[in-house]
Amino acid sequence: MLRKTTRHTLAAVSVISLALIATGCSGGAPVGQESSAAPTSFTVWDPYPQHTEGSDWAERISACGDKAGVKIERTAYDTQALTNQALLAAQEGTAADVILLDNPAVSTLADTGALIDMESVGLDTSAIEPNLLAAGVVDGKTYGIPLGANTLALYYNADVLAKAGVDPASVTDWASFQTALAKVKDAGSKAITFSAIGTEEGSFQFLPFFWGSGAELKDLDSPAAVEALELWTNWVKTGMAPNSVISNSQNTTWEEFLTGDFGFAVNGTWQVNAAAKAPFKTGYIPIPAKSGGVAPAPTGGEFLLMPVQKDESRYDTSKKIIECMSTTEGQVETANTFAYYIPATSDGQTLLLKEHPELKVWVDAVNKAKGRTSDNLGTNYPIISEQLWTAVQNSLSGAASPTDALKAAQKAASEKTSK
Repeated sequence: MLRKTTRHTLAAVSVISLALIATGCSGGAPVGQESSAAPTSFTVWDPYPQHTEGSDWAERISACGDKAGVKIERTAYDTQALTNQALLAAQEGTAADVILLDNPAVSTLADTGALIDMESVGLDTSAIEPNLLAAGVVDGKTYGIPLGANTLALYYNADVLAKAGVDPASVTDWASFQTALAKVKDAGSKAITFSAIGTEEGSFQFLPFFWGSGAELKDLDSPAAVEALELWTNWVKTGMAPNSVISNSQNTTWEEFLTGDFGFAVNGTWQVNAAAKAPFKTGYIPIPAKSGGVAPAPTGGEFLLMPVQKDESRYDTSKKIIECMSTTEGQVETANTFAYYIPATSDGQTLLLKEHPELKVWVDAVNKAKGRTSDNLGTNYPIISEQLWTAVQNSLSGAASPTDALKAAQKAASEKTSK
């Protein structure tokens, strides 16, 4: 039974229409009319249209259906289309049996009353790392299981760094990072590129520096937050970073890095394979926190969800499908299939590192990562994020100082989240 009215559900669709990070989604057929016969067909929606019928991913979903004793009808959409489809289907009572949804949207769908919490159907989440599970927790209840997690780190061009006399292992805090960037620039190369675009991607890339300063999303204009925005702003002002970062998407940032002109680039696990094929030697290190250690970067990736169904007898089979897809071996299989998902459990990470020890940097980054809707921000996150990327845009473009940009952001966020 939905707790919200149609008006609230449609409002949620509007709020979530931010360009949240990821690729893919799915549509599907109406599910679950009550019947005396056991259903033999179950629907799964996911955001991976690039993995077509016959792909390893599609075969894996089919195999989990076979294991549960049913045929799976899979539909894939792009990410934003899936988010909107899931919200509308929840309103209409036509949701799929299992949905893989971009993690910032989980709290929005849960807020409509459209999801079954994991505990109520006996799905065990105790082995999942708490920081990775957090994006699926709303008011103390867990509404999703992460399929895995991706996040951000620093890629580097080993040739550029060698020319500048920079040891990437020396980058352990903001001070040493600044020193490295200055050496790269002085040696005649471009220091760093990143995405500061006025969308969710801009917030996503800024968050490791924002959180790494000690700032919190409930206090956008804190001294720590100002210091983080000053860091980025000064990189643009001094030529450490190009003006193009203001309009760069994450893909554009990667294309800039592949020119071979840059020492560093902020990007995600999903570029690991592309980095290995670059025409120069690459590597990656964690994004450092201001005072040292690994900065908390935002978690990306999809959660396995179980929408409310009219026929509650379907839940047992949906549970089996989710369990099949989220076992330790299953999460490692996802990591190998997509090449950019880190398992969400310690056992899964250990098993992955036995196969791919080179991914340790990404495992470390994921273990320090943080869900964007964590701290029980829930449906307030998209509102706060919009104000954050607006502040970044205003500061980097010179329209406002870092302090004034963040003061305006905090004021706007407070007004909109209090409604």
